[in-house]
Amino acid sequence: MNRREALSRVALLLGGTVVGGTIFLEGCKPIDKKTTAGSSTEFSKDDVAFLDEVADTILPATGTPGAKAAHVGTFMTVMVRDCYVEKDQRTFRDGFDKINDASKKKFDKVFLEITPDQRNELLTVIDKEQKDYTSKKKTDDAAHYFRLMKELTLLGYFTSEIGATQALRYVESPGKYEGSIPYKKGDKAWAL
Repeated sequence: MNRREALSRVALLLGGTVVGGTIFLEGCKPIDKKTTAGSSTEFSKDDVAFLDEVADTILPATGTPGAKAAHVGTFMTVMVRDCYVEKDQRTFRDGFDKINDASKKKFDKVFLEITPDQRNELLTVIDKEQKDYTSKKKTDDAAHYFRLMKELTLLGYFTSEIGATQALRYVESPGKYEGSIPYKKGDKAWAL
């Protein structure tokens, strides 16, 4: 049994509800040595900064650090470059322009120039658009760019050290198996 088959079976056992599950089921593609600068898989420091701000708007700092502190922007670029098919890479990349275009249309400024409240307002509208698109899309249609960004934000944050140890409950060495642990309202979920 290879890794892909094993992960597919685990995902089926868990109901396939893992955020970004297609990444785990399909596995990462090998690095293409022919990739050239300017392709959809190349990301600049400005792109990472943009993604950090989008991610931090989705998961802002509250009682715990936000997505920007977990360097989710860098995580997203690696996952898109190494694990997404070309169609999804293009969709993800086109999302940069679409977010900036929507920001200019609504606030006369690009996304990075608007206030945090305006960013939240804008991304809330885009998220609603994404949900409508996703509910109506056909199997072969490309995913919505914001859904890709949102999934990667959640995956990157909750698998980071900050997300696993500060946003979730974490025990480095859990010890024995306890199948029934009392839950009190407001308790954090457990990191795996």
